[in-house]
Amino acid sequence: MTDLPEPLSAWFGTRGWRPRRHQLDMLAEGRAGRHALLVAATGAGKTLAGFLPTLAELIEAPREGLHTLYVSPLKALAVDIQRNLVTPIDEMGVDIRVETRTGDTPSDRKARQRIKPPHILLTTPESLSLLLSYPDSATLFATLRTIVIDEVHAFATSKRGDLLVLSMARLQRYAPSLRRVALSATVADPDGYRAWLAPDGDIDAVSLVVGEPGADPNIEILLPQDRIPWAGHSGRYAAEQVMRQIEAHRTSIVFCNTRSLCELIFQDLWKANDQGLPIGVHHGSLSLEARRKVEGAMAAGKLRALVATASLDLGVDWGDVDCVIQMGAPKGSSRLLQRIGRANHRLDEASEAILVPGNRFEYLEARAALDAVEAGELDPDLFRPGALDVLAQHVMAMA
Repeated sequence: MTDLPEPLSAWFGTRGWRPRRHQLDMLAEGRAGRHALLVAATGAGKTLAGFLPTLAELIEAPREGLHTLYVSPLKALAVDIQRNLVTPIDEMGVDIRVETRTGDTPSDRKARQRIKPPHILLTTPESLSLLLSYPDSATLFATLRTIVIDEVHAFATSKRGDLLVLSMARLQRYAPSLRRVALSATVADPDGYRAWLAPDGDIDAVSLVVGEPGADPNIEILLPQDRIPWAGHSGRYAAEQVMRQIEAHRTSIVFCNTRSLCELIFQDLWKANDQGLPIGVHHGSLSLEARRKVEGAMAAGKLRALVATASLDLGVDWGDVDCVIQMGAPKGSSRLLQRIGRANHRLDEASEAILVPGNRFEYLEARAALDAVEAGELDPDLFRPGALDVLAQHVMAMA
């Protein structure tokens, strides 16, 4: 296959796959040393495209030291990416070490990573900022070649994005040839993100790679047997109907907008679970052990449904999921697309989603979001000057 090292080419061949055009384009940008923004549909292999240059370089010229830094908006996504990277690396039989560093990482492993870093480190903006505060950070990052920012739309326009931009500026001092890569499926203003990603704000320094479009999603609004209530915002009235949808599908994710609603919906579904189907719950207030147990059960296909918050609405790839149910208003077309992208996480298969409005006013909001998705309209990206309080915090961390 074009420009792929033999182990990578053979791995694609054993799977019966061929690299997609945007994946090869990202490999070419990597070999040219250019910064790049990849915009591609959910299930198009964005993450693999972002890592292809790293894998190719480490296969062709093995070396020690930290090579690539991957930044995720979610700890669960970093863990999922590690699992998805380690599998092909093991199957190819190459010596490339991949580790995570988040708030869930044990302190002894964090200490070891500073002494003997992996080739690829998966982290979050906050953990990266803390890592940069150590006196030996310049030595650790001196070998860094690439930073990959996944789901960039999730934090580029927020204070988390400000923190990440400051961290990237520090990294660029330690590794002047550092290449910046960003990935997203829902970008309304590509040039705005290119300017955000570029070291000096010059969009011409960042190549834009656009993937082929995926199948249009199938979205419907669940209408109750009786009328939608005027008040409330939970959708709990529809628990029986939601349970019937879970029974009719292979695996479902039920998204809720708050942790409290997540627990309430989980309890309501258990009460309506006449068949005793295995159902889990996932949100940020649960212990690390509980979250990892649920994530492992989903990855192994042992759950029929998972009730979750935004802790899982980005990037996580569980192939058995064939239906996404949104409890309450989706809060925008971009967020809706991200969440329904968890179902049938493949480019050529339509995602299936069911919206359950909490009240009649939320029905209008759900209808507007559905119409926007059908029209291909995304929520606007509102870039603004960096926050001074984030700058002050970063300066204090450097002191």
